[in-house]
Amino acid sequence: MAEEKPNTPLGENKDKPKLPKFNLYWIYGAIFFALIIYSVLNMNGNAVPIEYGQFEERMLMSGDIDKMVLVRNKGIVEITLKEGALDNYKDLFKGKMTTPPTEGPHFTVEIPSSEELASARQKAKDAGKDIPNFDVQTRQDIFTDFLSFIWPIAILIVIWIFIFRRMGAQAGGAAGSIFSVGKSKAKIFDKESSINVNFKDVAGLAEAKQELEEIVEFLKRPEKYTELGGKIPKGALLVGPPGTGKTLLAKAVAGEANVPFFSMSGSDFVEMFVGVGASRVRDLFKQAKSKSPCIVFIDEIDAIGRARGKNPNMGSNDERENTLNQLLTEMDGFGTNSGVIILAATNRADILDRALMRAGRFDRQIQVELPDLNERQEIFEVHLRPLKLSSDVKSDFLARQTPGFSGADIANVCNEAALIAARRNKTIVEKEDFLDAVDRIVGGLEKKNKIISRGEKAAVAYHEAGHASISWLLEYAHPLVKVTIVPRGKALGAAWYLPEERQLTTKEQILDEMCSALGGRAAEDLIFGKVSTGALNDLEKVTKQAYAMVTYFGMSDKIGNISFFDSTGQNEYAFNKPYSEKTAEIIDEEVAKLIEDQYLRAKQILTDNKDKHKQLAELLLEKEVIFSEDLEKIFGARKVGGHVIQEENGVNDIKPVLDDKEPGAETISA
Repeated sequence: MAEEKPNTPLGENKDKPKLPKFNLYWIYGAIFFALIIYSVLNMNGNAVPIEYGQFEERMLMSGDIDKMVLVRNKGIVEITLKEGALDNYKDLFKGKMTTPPTEGPHFTVEIPSSEELASARQKAKDAGKDIPNFDVQTRQDIFTDFLSFIWPIAILIVIWIFIFRRMGAQAGGAAGSIFSVGKSKAKIFDKESSINVNFKDVAGLAEAKQELEEIVEFLKRPEKYTELGGKIPKGALLVGPPGTGKTLLAKAVAGEANVPFFSMSGSDFVEMFVGVGASRVRDLFKQAKSKSPCIVFIDEIDAIGRARGKNPNMGSNDERENTLNQLLTEMDGFGTNSGVIILAATNRADILDRALMRAGRFDRQIQVELPDLNERQEIFEVHLRPLKLSSDVKSDFLARQTPGFSGADIANVCNEAALIAARRNKTIVEKEDFLDAVDRIVGGLEKKNKIISRGEKAAVAYHEAGHASISWLLEYAHPLVKVTIVPRGKALGAAWYLPEERQLTTKEQILDEMCSALGGRAAEDLIFGKVSTGALNDLEKVTKQAYAMVTYFGMSDKIGNISFFDSTGQNEYAFNKPYSEKTAEIIDEEVAKLIEDQYLRAKQILTDNKDKHKQLAELLLEKEVIFSEDLEKIFGARKVGGHVIQEENGVNDIKPVLDDKEPGAETISA
């Protein structure tokens, strides 16, 4: 039974081959081909070229020539023989891919010069031969003339295209042309894009994820919210310190949302050409509106969102301000912008323009803070998955080791631990590798071969022992973990502490920390009667703490409950210092008094515990590294409320914090 073909509309033939689409280059090719054909046909036909001697000796002297045409610009003579004389020269056609032409010209010959040609003709006439006169002509070869005219122009065009394509590749990226420099360089991720990050890959940040999951839900099921009269948020701003996962959250949104996702950096709007930034903003939102509903993510938005009018005397920021003005107009201007949600990330929210921060542009500001203990444990569990771990590696232990670490820091710790284990030719990553990785990241690379004199080593030992002694004896100082005099990074010695994760700090806690920080300088003064440059980092930290106590926290009796801190960072009306010269003198006096009191307090504590301090320093010189249990043997148990140092399998459950810089190696600038 024959197979029935489906019915097709009248006149339609599915088997008919598809013709190629018309291209303008076909016309150029046809013209070029026609010129070649014309040039070939316009040449001397089937005329056979001969040597000048044959022309002079056989043809001129035989009198068989009927017509001669001298083509002056080509330097040849076209020869037409008399009727019936062609048979005498058939030997000249042998071996040629041509047949004798019925009409002339029959032969062509190149002449040495017109004078020699005239002399040969006259010689034949003197011999009584019938020689016709020359017809002198000048002929144009259209193809050759066209090539000679067009090749310089073609070279210029090729060079022009090459240069502008290179410029376009640099200025316009993949656009490939200088004329597309004003186009948006945003990367578009849609359903077909392979983005393998989702909210499950983002550990911690529960509140931030909840806010963004709701935005994704808005796009997936808008009727759930619009039925109640609600409106989709226009934008969300992710704010937080570097490395906390702002860009990772944006990637998770791109992976979760089933809508187009535009991603670009704030610096992509900035260009050397005037007006390019605003043009790219317009083009970005034009593309976004054509694909709505969609999400636009601008990373590091502070590159174009900085507050306007901060530098009115310079014109260098006009282009950036024009870009910001265009962005403000596109986000919430006169025109509608429905279905386009703006996500942005920055760690400099204090310098952003207020018009950019208002509701209607960024309806939500999502704080992405440093992870706490539980969140660090979740982050560790994510980064520990691909590693081959020993059974003694626990995520909760590592989380307690790393307070103050961001998600990027934790990822670096895990990677560094794996590298250290591989360097030691291990098959699994052990707890010791993670502890060494934390030390490596916080303190720098160990330099055991660094040349240090015996006097410098003793000074470093007593300096670090001073820190350790006072931090162990004071109630509110950070608990000590480990002290070392092995050079690491730029430091000749370092002390590791376990900072308490607290939200509020009292005056007594700050004073104890200042006293502990000054313990190294006080120890040098008491033991050696002189001080070194090794306390530079301590003095810098203490000075900042003292000024913060007096000018920010209102912890000075003379200044009172006054704070000169500007949390907005705008400083619109701050033409000068917000206090008088008299107040500045009082501030300086109070700061100097605070630091001096804690320095004298540190010296008194070390004097009262002189023998124990000396014993600790000698032990440090002997072992080079001591731990909290060594201090407990010398000073006894640390009786501090709320600070309990626990040990797990002989390893202190604490976090290292680098304390001191290298003596004599600091750069002091005026």
